[in-house]
Amino acid sequence: MHWYTDVLKRYTEFSGRASRQEFWMFTLFNVIVYVLVSIVGNIIHLPFLIGIYGLAVLLPSLAVEIRRLHDTDRSGWWIFIGLVPAIGGIWLLVLLCLSGTPGANRFGPAPETAVATPALA
Repeated sequence: MHWYTDVLKRYTEFSGRASRQEFWMFTLFNVIVYVLVSIVGNIIHLPFLIGIYGLAVLLPSLAVEIRRLHDTDRSGWWIFIGLVPAIGGIWLLVLLCLSGTPGANRFGPAPETAVATPALA
């Protein structure tokens, strides 16, 4: 669950890198919550709840996707390749599935090594 909440906490952080695990775990939890919100919205006859949820997670979703592209050493502007009909979405999916560059790249240190060190007492 922390994969989901960590991304929500960093909703305006477009710099840095996101590992494949962080991105795909957030995506998995996001799909699960979408389904649950859709079911609850239909049960209580408020189908617009899914739209409200979609707007609420739009910015965090874009931020983690751009950080994921940074991990593959690509600019966040590559997100717009998804707008190209037919092949654009497939190519973006391929980019998001690629492994990140080992070590530091122009967007910062590798996400696995970017762990904060505990404060000394």
